[in-house]
Amino acid sequence: MTLRLYDTATREVRDFVPLEEGRAGVYVCGLTVQSEPHVGHVRSGVNFDVLQRWLRHSGYDVTFIRNVTDIDDKILGKAEALGRPWYAHAATMKRELDAAYAALNVAPPTYEPAATGHVPEMVELIEALIEKGHAYAAEDGSGDVYFDVRSWPAYGELTSQRIDDMEAAEDADPRGKRDPRDFALWKGRKESEPSTASWPSPWGRGRPGWHIECSAMAGKYLGSAFDIHGGGVDLRFPHHENEQAQSRAAGHPFASYWMHNAWITTAGEKMSKSLGNSLTIPSVLQRFRGIELRFYLVASHYRSHVEFSFEALEESAAGFRRVEGFLDRAGEVEPGALPQGFVDAMDDDLGTPAAVAVLYDAVREGNRLLQAGDAAGARERAGAVRAMLGVLGLDPADPAWGASSRAEDKAQAALDMLIRARMDERRAARENRDFALADAIRDELKNAGISVQDGPDRDYQWSLD
Repeated sequence: MTLRLYDTATREVRDFVPLEEGRAGVYVCGLTVQSEPHVGHVRSGVNFDVLQRWLRHSGYDVTFIRNVTDIDDKILGKAEALGRPWYAHAATMKRELDAAYAALNVAPPTYEPAATGHVPEMVELIEALIEKGHAYAAEDGSGDVYFDVRSWPAYGELTSQRIDDMEAAEDADPRGKRDPRDFALWKGRKESEPSTASWPSPWGRGRPGWHIECSAMAGKYLGSAFDIHGGGVDLRFPHHENEQAQSRAAGHPFASYWMHNAWITTAGEKMSKSLGNSLTIPSVLQRFRGIELRFYLVASHYRSHVEFSFEALEESAAGFRRVEGFLDRAGEVEPGALPQGFVDAMDDDLGTPAAVAVLYDAVREGNRLLQAGDAAGARERAGAVRAMLGVLGLDPADPAWGASSRAEDKAQAALDMLIRARMDERRAARENRDFALADAIRDELKNAGISVQDGPDRDYQWSLD
């Protein structure tokens, strides 16, 4: 079975046929670094990380580009509210995003271009569109430049919309537009904005519109035609529709396949800052390990909406701990061969739910073999489990998860068990009025640097002094 991917543009699952045999060029729209990353933000990073890993496992030489939008209206507004320079705020949020990706073992892209580092390429692309009659400078003196949607008959093809059925674009002052649906390629500088948030251009100082950024950066690093363009489903319109239109109007074939991951919702609504229902990564990682959160995100198909809850995350984490428990009992093994069922699932549009089902089957069979005393058979299953986890970015032995941290967790659990056992003995001694033994146990723990606080119903709290 060959790799097949759902193409949003054609609305069908298609065989993946790269432009160049053995190579795959992938561009994914990254985040606008305006605020702390939440669970909804990182889903795209995790989903397309799985794509990158599977392509590499399938033998492709992958060039994976994921951009960062580090200048836009929201960044300027957040920075002003905080009384900080916009670039300092963007840099701080970018560091938090990097930390979130690292905590979930999202492999770094081949390159991660930032919008502010590619303004010259955007200006060149805008000039080409003007020369071809697909863009125009506003006549109101604002310095804005717009894409003329009516000059491109195929506008709307990605999302199957007619221009006359679309609402007006909201990314610039409509007074300089020929058509309310025309979208901004360049935004002239406003007096209310800091001078540092503008660059020179043939139309005066200003900054790029959102959509032109990705067209320019994808073209620079992947060429005028490349294989896969990815991003969240909420970007299909207007962002990706506009990207495709302006790129093809400039003469660039652009993406052969479009892939979009679905939302994470809370109470049925898209998780977002504006709804006030976001869950930042640091806060979630106070309750769950990064590997458990990644497993939760990977176990659902990338095109399926996920209704987030801590109860569902706990259930998923418990399932992953059972996988880890089997690997611990089976002993150290090297990754083995991938089961054919797992390969078939991944080749079928990255079917991670079916792939995880194969993983669970291998764990159940491995546990059965352990119980039957077949250590060799169990180790073979453990090798397959490690191979599957590796493809999904979930191998506990991966240094990215910190092997020392895993060992420390196990040591902490063992120490906790031993201390609780001694405290049970101390409580029994006190109930039997053997105060000498109870005091001896207390002193033993104290001399070992362990402070224990009694609680009701064997609820002990301990810490190292």
